[in-house]
Amino acid sequence: MILGLDTSCYTTSVALISLAGEIIADQRSILQVPKGERGLRQSDAVFQHIQNLPRLVETLECQKQLSGVVVSSRPRPLPDSYMPVFKVGVSYGEFLGRLLQLPVLATSHQEGHLRAGFFPGEALSDPFLAWHLSGGTTELLLVSPDKSGYRIEKLGGSQDLAAGQFVDRLGVSLGLPFPAGPHLEALAVKIAAKSGLLKTKLPSAVQGLTLSFSGPESAAQRLVSQKVPEAEIAHQVFDCIGRSLLKVTCQGVQKYGIRKVLLVGGVAANSIIRNYLQTKGEKEGISFQFGRPQLAADNAVGLALLGWDQLNKNK
Repeated sequence: MILGLDTSCYTTSVALISLAGEIIADQRSILQVPKGERGLRQSDAVFQHIQNLPRLVETLECQKQLSGVVVSSRPRPLPDSYMPVFKVGVSYGEFLGRLLQLPVLATSHQEGHLRAGFFPGEALSDPFLAWHLSGGTTELLLVSPDKSGYRIEKLGGSQDLAAGQFVDRLGVSLGLPFPAGPHLEALAVKIAAKSGLLKTKLPSAVQGLTLSFSGPESAAQRLVSQKVPEAEIAHQVFDCIGRSLLKVTCQGVQKYGIRKVLLVGGVAANSIIRNYLQTKGEKEGISFQFGRPQLAADNAVGLALLGWDQLNKNK
């Protein structure tokens, strides 16, 4: 089996992939954020990862069956991409590799997200567009698979708030736990079927391949202060994100002529955004692709699958 380790900003995760490409284990621990706070300092996140990793790994009982270890060593596959939280997973992975005499592959958190988006199907062999949507990232990417994983070029995305930050800030303002995505979605689905009856919509700030969520977030905060029903505010947030993503995607498709678009990251698990993009995408001739919702958020499954890919290429 292949072990994946991911220590991101808000999740400690480990995963096992069999040599047949099946998920054997997928264990995660969400980092604890104090109520009312919008995030964690890196030092606090590192401390929680150090506590979580041994507990998660000891439940696997797989040492004698491991063929390799894959770790996320940085946020993106760029030379200057760095966050302290990823060093926890790297140290733990290198320790296991040397102790058990196993190969250790270091890749990026973003590449792990992309690979998890394909499961359980085969990865695309041709270049494709991808949205990485999370609490810290909203990027439109041009992705070209290669022997080492992916060549990734950032084409556009948010110039200020990430989509996940937009969601979390509104969730915290409404008194919801952090991260707020699932809780805000639970509110939004109450009114989703009646979305055509909404009298107003949040503004969508898009220019070319660039979008902005700071203006829509300010408008949504005004709705909170005006005591607009929470369910309506929640639905308007996801509606705004969906409309903004579609506008930028259409620009990207027109410019690059690629109509397959993969969406990954925690925000990509949202059912309202998924339904909106799939429905509108069909009319625009765009094929929006989503992986399993449970594999959209931070996890180590995609990392282990990257190791599985390398193992099969070597064979």
